[in-house]
Amino acid sequence: MLDVLRADAACADWLAALENPAIPRLSVELPDAVDLPDVLLDLAVPHEDVNALVRLRDELLAAPGLPALLERAVSGLLWRLGEPGHGTGLPEFPAATGALGRCFAVFVFVAALPHTRAHHRAHGIPDDVARRTLADLGRNLAVHRRRFGTTGLLVPWWPTRHFRGELFQLGRLQFERYRLGRGTARRLAAAGAATAPGEAVLGVHIPDFHGPLSAEACDDSLARARTFFARHFPAEAAGVAVCQSWLLDPQLKQYLPAGSNIVRFQDRFVLADADEGPQDDMPLVFVFGGTETPREQLPRRTGVQRAVLDHLDAGGHWYVRDGWFRM
Repeated sequence: MLDVLRADAACADWLAALENPAIPRLSVELPDAVDLPDVLLDLAVPHEDVNALVRLRDELLAAPGLPALLERAVSGLLWRLGEPGHGTGLPEFPAATGALGRCFAVFVFVAALPHTRAHHRAHGIPDDVARRTLADLGRNLAVHRRRFGTTGLLVPWWPTRHFRGELFQLGRLQFERYRLGRGTARRLAAAGAATAPGEAVLGVHIPDFHGPLSAEACDDSLARARTFFARHFPAEAAGVAVCQSWLLDPQLKQYLPAGSNIVRFQDRFVLADADEGPQDDMPLVFVFGGTETPREQLPRRTGVQRAVLDHLDAGGHWYVRDGWFRM
């Protein structure tokens, strides 16, 4: 497996980053086969994935070089824990690494869990917020199983934010502490946000499998966020919330009623100009679970399903848009 990683450009860069002498090497260990199922269930890992992960644990620990790689990966993940923009992240492993490659990140997160929870406690993060935030690991395993029918993480770099104390689930929405890049800051400033590169903002994310995106649920999340970040991260004082999503494409208003949850969510934001070309696969992934099914076989039961497909069938395209509002 290590030879396959070294041959992949993205993985090779990641392996090289782990050799940074500034990263202190942490001593980490995995729960044993008896305790691991309970840890996985506490992280909302789907029941049908638990047995596979317990078997893969033994395979990982017996593979030459992988226990040491696990230790290095956890150390890199937690480097400068709680500081947005640091840590070495996790790459997507090549398909040739098989089930262990698809699940290696899960074991990185499990091994990092005690350090993450200690960081939460040091910042006074309530246990219920920590538990629901880290349960996004199980949600992302469920997303992979819905799309491919196997155990794995589709985007292993995504939960790094949760385990680094950068992102928190507060009701229906997730909020991420981060600093604006130059391009995003420029687009938002042109849309009236008066933002600058490096400015602290709150990223707004919309998790799957969490009920309707109702106005009431969003109001509740925003109220929680204002209290939560003022209490636990007062020095950052993020005054602007930012969202980047295909759900902010204003073309949706051509298909959905004005009182729909998505349109009401859009109306919270001031939109910036689109920065990239069409991203038609994005709604297919989030609405239908993937892009593998031929379009003519996809269901049209809901208004959103019909909107996505009717627009594409008419030759249209979907775009990811940036939006902002003041906290």
